[in-house]
Amino acid sequence: MACFQYIVAALCFAVVLEGSLSKAQLTPTFYDGTCPNVTAIIRQVLVNASFSDPRIGASLIRLHFHDCFVQGCDASILLDDPVNGEKEAIPNNNSARGYEVIDAMKAALESACPNTVSCADILAIASEQSVSTLAGGPSWAVPVGRRDGFTANRTLANSNLPGFNNTLDRLKDRFSNVGLNTSIDLVALSGAHTFGRAQCLTFTSRLYNFTGVGDTDPTLNATYLEELRQICPQGGNSSVLTNLDPTTPDGFDNNYFTNLQVNRGLLRSDQNLFSTEGADTIEIVNRFSSNQTAFFESFVESMIRMGNISPLTGTEGEIRSNCRAVNSATIRSNSDAALVSSI
Repeated sequence: MACFQYIVAALCFAVVLEGSLSKAQLTPTFYDGTCPNVTAIIRQVLVNASFSDPRIGASLIRLHFHDCFVQGCDASILLDDPVNGEKEAIPNNNSARGYEVIDAMKAALESACPNTVSCADILAIASEQSVSTLAGGPSWAVPVGRRDGFTANRTLANSNLPGFNNTLDRLKDRFSNVGLNTSIDLVALSGAHTFGRAQCLTFTSRLYNFTGVGDTDPTLNATYLEELRQICPQGGNSSVLTNLDPTTPDGFDNNYFTNLQVNRGLLRSDQNLFSTEGADTIEIVNRFSSNQTAFFESFVESMIRMGNISPLTGTEGEIRSNCRAVNSATIRSNSDAALVSSI
């Protein structure tokens, strides 16, 4: 019954978005006639991947986030581009992962429904399945119909993506830049850190040198501080992983917010939602901590809103056959157009 409630809410919310926040006509029924098994195909690849990689769900939802925050939800993060590729942007380099699983999803879909499902939609559907199927969180009807972009933008990725050391004001600025709400969307989407892992390098400054004078972050729980120092000793391996949510690391629930209330947020950016004096996010953290249903409902709405950031639809963009590269016909077409314009 609860899952049905979120699906109905998502359908209604998607309809509202079609007429307001988004120019696109994204709809959960977009593939009903052309690739009706799209979600089942993506789910099967995802479940198979999770057997050997239990954090793949959190990794895929992060790819969707980092895609949408850079020139919209156009799968630009998936492009292999040695010059402008977003994979090598500072927030993604040696951090963003799961590309091979997206490749496997695309291959399975090309076999079942050739030239039909965009890589941008694969990211959106895989994110929902990661939350609902793998982690026990809410399920929702994902609005689809996006098309894939032709270019990546490393410069924009470096400037637009939220960072693990961001102050609350900086986080709000990042969300505002892409048209998201700086209170409810910010807190709800940050709740995705209720599952997944983070490398030591993302939080060791809080343990040993918070302000550059060998001090610790005063908002960090003292017991948690010692636990983290055992995992990430000073001068140790900065790529060692630890759980974003020390309470239920692989489950999608509201414990992330309970952790913030007792100063056990792993990343500075997370703890700032609760520990920034006078912040409007504090009340939302408290509400989500005491009411998981409220968190789930807001998370679904915010995920749909994020998925509607500047999508390409209709004849815009293309349906890539390989998520890592634009189609060869597109390359030829662009080259021909450039040649004509230079004559």
